[in-house]
Amino acid sequence: MKVNVGTVDRLLRIIAGIILIALAAMGTIGIWGYVGIVLVVTGLVRICPAYAILGMNTCGLKKS
Repeated sequence: MKVNVGTVDRLLRIIAGIILIALAAMGTIGIWGYVGIVLVVTGLVRICPAYAILGMNTCGLKKS
């Protein structure tokens, strides 16, 4: 799969994922907060399967 998550998107995913995981671990938002794991993983590997299905790309300029 090709990289389809840009730098800003990547940072936002990782930060939001960590916040969700922390809130779930503290019991503030329940078990659904562990969805943050998906955000962190997609941010780290820079590949989002949903973006691939929808044909989206936040990487900016495409290389020729």
